[in-house]
Amino acid sequence: MFKIIASEKLTPVIDLFKIEAPAIAKKARAGQFVIIRVDEAGERIPLTLADWDAKEGTITLVAMEVGTSTKKLGQMKAGDSLHNLVGPLGLPSDIEKFGTVICVGGGVGIAPIYPIARSLREAGNKIISIIGARNKDLLFWEDRMKTVSDELIVTTDDGSYGRKGLVTEPLKEKLEQGKIDRVIAIGPAIMMKFCSQTTKPFNVPTIVSLNSIMVDGTGMCGCCRASVGGTTKFACVDGPDFDGHQVDWNTVFDRQKVYLKEEKDSLDRWESCQCGKS
Repeated sequence: MFKIIASEKLTPVIDLFKIEAPAIAKKARAGQFVIIRVDEAGERIPLTLADWDAKEGTITLVAMEVGTSTKKLGQMKAGDSLHNLVGPLGLPSDIEKFGTVICVGGGVGIAPIYPIARSLREAGNKIISIIGARNKDLLFWEDRMKTVSDELIVTTDDGSYGRKGLVTEPLKEKLEQGKIDRVIAIGPAIMMKFCSQTTKPFNVPTIVSLNSIMVDGTGMCGCCRASVGGTTKFACVDGPDFDGHQVDWNTVFDRQKVYLKEEKDSLDRWESCQCGKS
């Protein structure tokens, strides 16, 4: 059992949890993820590390309430414990001095882009961060991103905060204005696809984090297969970071749809049970 020592509501549907996990905190590196189970009957959920503190022996996870398991997680508070937690898993992000790097975080993807931006800045890079969400209520960690960025641009789809528009718009402007050596984009698959399409004409290396369906997280089940450069890769062991220009995005979208019906049925049953308790 892994004890939650602090929890915070970042937005109405996005939750932060600081969890006691000293062995994981000691080994964690930017870009890696963990797999959790909320309870004995729960599914395995992959969550990219948002932060960690090796001295304190804690890791920080941020999750958006979408399906049954993440809604169950959203009900947990300090003092509760996760049934299972394993990690750190996946390959760490490539951290070295590239020059000028743009870090793009969309929605809940702001959380995993934060430690990557921090590590890249510590390595001597100039960091331009672009964070965005559908509206103001879904934005978080603007203050944290400022501390690890030389420049921060905030967008919302509806214009309720920051600049109105998609993250790809300021991304294209920055590419047109001067030399950009690398782009890292984390967020919804559709956002990462269009970030990759935006950078491709400029020949700027673009790294995305594939949040595919994962089950075991060790490459044994094959649920997170993705085609990258015409070769089958497993997001959990070969990634989660990949060259966005080489990803076959259609296969990624197809895999995300595989269990939509089962996920909806599970959520409907769980919400019915919750209504019955009130």
